[in-house]
Amino acid sequence: MLIDPSVRVDLFHTPTGTAVADVLINGHRETWPIRSVRFRAWLRRQYYETTGNAASADCVNSTLNLLETSAQFDGPERAVHVRVAEQDGHIFLDLADEHWRAVEIRPDGWCVVGCPPVRFRRPAGLLPLALPQRGGSLEHLASLLNLSSQNDFVLVVMWLLAALRPSGPYPLLAISGEQGSAKTILSKMLRALVDPNAAPVRALPREERELFIAANNGHVLAFDNISRLRSWFSDALCRLASGGGFAVRQLYTDQNEMLFDAARPVILNGIEEVITRPDLADRSIFLTLPPVADARRQSERDLWRQFELARPRILGALLDLVVHGLRTLPGIGLDRLPRMADFALWGAACETALWPAGTFVRAYEANRKSAIEGITDADPVAACVREIVAERNSWMGTAVDLVRLGADGNSDSRSDSRTGWPKSPRALAGRLRRAQTFLRALGIDIAFSREGRAGSRMISIRARLEGAVSTVSSVRHNGFRSGSGQPPPAPIGAVREDHCRADLAGRGLAAQAVSATVADDADCTDADAGFRFG
Repeated sequence: MLIDPSVRVDLFHTPTGTAVADVLINGHRETWPIRSVRFRAWLRRQYYETTGNAASADCVNSTLNLLETSAQFDGPERAVHVRVAEQDGHIFLDLADEHWRAVEIRPDGWCVVGCPPVRFRRPAGLLPLALPQRGGSLEHLASLLNLSSQNDFVLVVMWLLAALRPSGPYPLLAISGEQGSAKTILSKMLRALVDPNAAPVRALPREERELFIAANNGHVLAFDNISRLRSWFSDALCRLASGGGFAVRQLYTDQNEMLFDAARPVILNGIEEVITRPDLADRSIFLTLPPVADARRQSERDLWRQFELARPRILGALLDLVVHGLRTLPGIGLDRLPRMADFALWGAACETALWPAGTFVRAYEANRKSAIEGITDADPVAACVREIVAERNSWMGTAVDLVRLGADGNSDSRSDSRTGWPKSPRALAGRLRRAQTFLRALGIDIAFSREGRAGSRMISIRARLEGAVSTVSSVRHNGFRSGSGQPPPAPIGAVREDHCRADLAGRGLAAQAVSATVADDADCTDADAGFRFG
């Protein structure tokens, strides 16, 4: 054996059978998969320190085989996590520092612990979090971000708070804007707050296997400069947002599979709004960044210097909000749960530490309504349906009839010569099924049935309101430009006084409440109360 008998090594296995070792190093516990490069190097070091010689490959492999067998058959079963874990209602956030410390977050406060009861692993590229400091405020974060409105800031904060939870669902954050609007900077900063990585943003994976590997080795995924989403990738992101399984072959020469069943927070950014499929759009938060004026632009070095100085206090303020959310979540209820209901409930539980109750829900609903309008306008099939019900209350026919109807509207660019128009009745029916949910939100019901002795497949389109189809008002922005070089915004609002160990962020701030009112269809009134940007 390569290991000195005096060295303590605790062996166990994960629910998927991976052999893992807890090793006591310099007074702290480290957790490594037995087949990992790091554990193999530790074995060689143990042998060298004992004998002064290098261990042979056969000796290393035989020791690894023995330890793996002991872990899988004699050791207990324990889960191993990346960055965030939960046990007994407490959340643990891996700081990923050299002492293997973590932050324990409880309903009565948070603290840094040296030996958490949960196990974390350290994939390649995982970087340390800032050591959180108490007494911070999210005002520091707002001054660094280039956002369009207070509603957008509320949603960014709630996305961060969702990313600090160990399980989903997690809404996908879709960032768009013209070149020079700091999309990549925003993506990097958000990831650096909750899951810093040596490669903070990446290009899109070429296959599902690459996406699986990235999700298995990181808590947050951020993809940069996206121009188009392929159908398979859009479907995979849906599973990743809501929680779903991935399975790939472990080796191309055998039939074993690597399994991954979890959810991950995801960030996408690009000049265009690349999400066009309603199922993914229904799981997303959309941000459109304003351009940064030349007079207000500053160098990335200065911006990152300000961010690094504020990062410990920002993380501390976020942890204070998580404490508040854990304490209030059991008593939270919403009159009507939207899609991503768990995220909505978590946001409603956390928001009252900063803003009046209902602020987040109204901002989230306004964002979803704006997304529904944008997706249906961009979809030629959904646009065709809306034009049909604008002319008549109801329509019934086959998919072939609807294809012909679209062809008859060639002057309106709805024919099959238009990009995106389905080329067959079957494809058209499939597109209608995808658009059903968003069209229903606009007051249009689509039903599929069989009629007649032949059982012909019929499509029924009906507007719920006589002679009119409900539309969605756009949410106006209030002129906020929090980008590079801007003076700090007005305070977000005081976090309510709390007597637990966690000093909630911003106690010294004036209690300026954000009252984000969803735009009414009649007058497009936007939420401008309280938190002013710029």
